[in-house]
Amino acid sequence: MKGNIILKLNNKSDNFYNYMGKFFGSRVVQNKIHDRIYDDANKIWYLLLEEDKPVAFVSMTGNSIKNLYASKDEQLERLLNAILQKTEIDYSIVPNVYIETYKKVDLKIYDEKKYKNFMVIGSKESSVK
Repeated sequence: MKGNIILKLNNKSDNFYNYMGKFFGSRVVQNKIHDRIYDDANKIWYLLLEEDKPVAFVSMTGNSIKNLYASKDEQLERLLNAILQKTEIDYSIVPNVYIETYKKVDLKIYDEKKYKNFMVIGSKESSVK
């Protein structure tokens, strides 16, 4: 039985679309996070694999989260904890559906009400723009 693996990729990486293809244009993803996912060249993608299948991802530009999704909150929690071990998260506008996960990984909630389906988060040490 294979365990959890975290990959760090960009849209030029081998197998990027094999892993991420199912998320692009997915109604399931779009309905959950109220956002569409794009494979912009400047993004770094962190993918959580379970049994060699992608179950969660976070895309970032610099230290800001641009997209994220997980089928289960625990998967996103594992992925965010791994990212936070290596970097701080700057001002990021993210889907509010995962608010409890952001709190569990100790991300600061800067603004919960500014956007209808989104909120502003960051590491406690980071500065808000």
